[in-house]
Amino acid sequence: MGTPASDQTPDKRPGFFARLKQRLNRGEGLGLRSLNWISGRGLDAELEEELSDRLLLADVGVDTTTRIIDGLRARDARDSDELQNALRAELLAILEPRAVPLDISADHRPFIILMVGVNGSGKTTTIGKLAHRFKNEGRSVMLAAGDTYRAAATEQLQAWGQRNDVPVISQAPGADPAAVVYDALEAAQARQTDIVLADTAGRLQNQEGLMRELEKVVRVAGRLDETSPHEKMLVLDASLGQNAMVQAEQFDAAIGLTGITMTKLDGGGRGGILLAIADKLDVPFRFIGMGEQADDMAPFDAHRFVDALLDFNAEDSQKE
Repeated sequence: MGTPASDQTPDKRPGFFARLKQRLNRGEGLGLRSLNWISGRGLDAELEEELSDRLLLADVGVDTTTRIIDGLRARDARDSDELQNALRAELLAILEPRAVPLDISADHRPFIILMVGVNGSGKTTTIGKLAHRFKNEGRSVMLAAGDTYRAAATEQLQAWGQRNDVPVISQAPGADPAAVVYDALEAAQARQTDIVLADTAGRLQNQEGLMRELEKVVRVAGRLDETSPHEKMLVLDASLGQNAMVQAEQFDAAIGLTGITMTKLDGGGRGGILLAIADKLDVPFRFIGMGEQADDMAPFDAHRFVDALLDFNAEDSQKE
């Protein structure tokens, strides 16, 4: 992850979901406009196989693909229009229950958001984008540089803090991450800060020792406020495909996730991994992102995401 890109965008830059639709339908995705074979057909055995292949290529995974095909059979779509609407409905049935906005409760001040994820997932950039969003909402924000191991992690977070005019609490390289988070919470309480965004090291999901360290950060955060952290948000790289599912399962098992943000939907990810995760884990999707600019992130919207994924109803999906 680099330092923050400029958040100055051209006046005529398309809205987020219009850009997302363009990115998801550049290659082998699910875009219905590219599915010429669907025209004039109902769901026969040949079409089932072709659609299954498309779903698998889009990172939907075997189990969720099977669920979708079974659902289409039950809907008994008899022509292409019915089939397209049935497919959209099946995807929404999976994603809508996970489309739960992040609620920054006024009962908790500061509201602590612990950001977790492996190196390269876009965690630091996501923190910067969230700081920008919360500041624009009129909230006071503080950043905690809890990734004390990765070279330049603190400097990158400080760059985002400077850009957004928010303080960053940090310690020397190699310091105890839990101590950094604790210091930040004390400072935020003293300054009556609304939100603390706490970075953590980019732990590999198969490193048991580092997972235990993350559990320690959660425990220490609860010393000043037993309800903290109020959000445990996993940042996932969409381009990892099914490996993102493994990460989500492992982090959820370690600390009990309360939210997921999916990044890099412009980096080769075809978007279907969100369906796989939504089908398997009862964890809300908070945001989706692509790119480095401050507006390259939006709250997860199941309807708009499915329309972008399918390139469905193009005119409506362009509206922002």
